[in-house]
Amino acid sequence: EVQLVESGGGSVQAGGSLRLSCTAKGFIFDSDQGWYRQAPGNECELVSIMRNDGSTYYADSVKGRFTISQDAAKNTGYLQMNSLKPEDTAVYYCAADEELVAGCYGSEYNAWGQGTQVTVYS
Repeated sequence: EVQLVESGGGSVQAGGSLRLSCTAKGFIFDSDQGWYRQAPGNECELVSIMRNDGSTYYADSVKGRFTISQDAAKNTGYLQMNSLKPEDTAVYYCAADEELVAGCYGSEYNAWGQGTQVTVYS
């Protein structure tokens, strides 16, 4: 069974940091891996992607504050989030596919995590 298991969410004061983890089970990260988020009342949005060639993409709203990475030995992807702002509050989803795009297509991607809540309070 293909599965992405997320962890690392929580509540943090503005300016703080969190690191999200996404462990792949049943497959190996050998294609795009990324993070999306959805805040209450807002549309789901793409946060960051790490392409198979190692190149990265960041949404303008997180550029310079978030860093995506992978540990191949652990088959785990990470999203390091620094200088968090209240507007970063959302449920964050991990995804993997041959090619991730801007849309939050959930289960239409090869793998989609269960989501982890990040709350940033001022």
